[in-house]
Amino acid sequence: MNEPLLIVIGYVWPEPNSSAAGSRMLSLIRMYRQQGWQVIFASAAEKSPHRFDLSVLGVAEQLIALNDSSFDAWIAQLQPKAVLFDRFMLEEQFGWRVEQACPDAMRILDMEDLHALRDARQAAFKAGQGGVLQLAPHQLNTELAKREVAAIYRCDLSLVISEAEQQLLTAHYQLPAELLCYCPFFAQAPNRSSPGFPQRQHFIAIGNFRHAPNWQSVLWLRELWPAIRAQLPGSELHIYGAYPPPKATALHQPKAGFHIKGWAEDAALVMQQARVCLAPLAFGAGLKGKLLDAMQQGTPSVTTPIGAEGMHGDLPWPGFIAKDETALVDAAVALYQDETLWQQAQQQGFVCLAQRFDAATEQARVWAELEQRREHLTRFRERNFTGQMLRHHAHRSTKFMGQWIEAKTRLQQLSSNNTLAPND
Repeated sequence: MNEPLLIVIGYVWPEPNSSAAGSRMLSLIRMYRQQGWQVIFASAAEKSPHRFDLSVLGVAEQLIALNDSSFDAWIAQLQPKAVLFDRFMLEEQFGWRVEQACPDAMRILDMEDLHALRDARQAAFKAGQGGVLQLAPHQLNTELAKREVAAIYRCDLSLVISEAEQQLLTAHYQLPAELLCYCPFFAQAPNRSSPGFPQRQHFIAIGNFRHAPNWQSVLWLRELWPAIRAQLPGSELHIYGAYPPPKATALHQPKAGFHIKGWAEDAALVMQQARVCLAPLAFGAGLKGKLLDAMQQGTPSVTTPIGAEGMHGDLPWPGFIAKDETALVDAAVALYQDETLWQQAQQQGFVCLAQRFDAATEQARVWAELEQRREHLTRFRERNFTGQMLRHHAHRSTKFMGQWIEAKTRLQQLSSNNTLAPND
């Protein structure tokens, strides 16, 4: 087998129609496949009905077990050139096993978003500080942050989805810039043939209901909607998202124009049929796939500073960024009614896509950084003494914990198998 091998250790099986994380993972897999690499996607997660058929991309699938040395034997036999950890928790679980079995493999961390930041903002929201972009040092220096930053140090390169988060990692957490690679969404060209202003109607909100920021956004929309509906009596709000729980479907009020639609078979189609996308996010991190989708389908959006963070740089937002309920309502109504304003916002979205998320441009840059790191891996690792130190200590603790759990599980299985049957 002449093709270099990448093994992706996935937190979940990719679901591009359920979350932006699923779409991002597929874009990274496609990048490696386009460069002539073989890819195996491995995960200990249960396979869901909405997962993407990876065989379409020529990618093999492998079920793996947590805290089980069978993984060590499996990956040692394959000897991949690179291993991609899907979120830092997977590096904690499998990083020491990969290093032990395949010391020469490049270890890459795809952060998805900065989990510590999202968690800190959620805590701030619960404490009455919703929508705060800048947090105090004591709010950022959490146990989760220490774990996540340590995982970044232990890897050879970490893919950071947001420029804002890259700045936070280097400025606040003092991470060396060479440990990080800015890797946003890889967006295709916008759909310029989507319906125009007169052909569109209603508002849309979309996002996986299992994601806490999305659920809180739905609750906020429930509060905002009566004021919007009062000014636009014939309008409706259609809320889409995977895995709606009973508490979400209970909010369905067709007479009030508040529709919980649930799973969208074709997210692009429902987005291009809507006139305005609403994304009032009170906390969160990373880049928002729903807002990127809105730009691609020519749908102007109304969001918060949290929602827009890291997405538009110095460019105008394709719609409105509003901080409070009154501003959100006013922006939604204005954008829905004013065709000239709407068309201007749509064009701003197309410009943002072209300048900040162009797939060909961004993918070429990211690939060049990945290959440069792989070609000079030994030299880089020698410079990253903090990473060496953390691997020495952290891997010992996680290794012993993993081995203890595995031994305990086997003892329990032996005890169960050796239970004497009742006498006849």
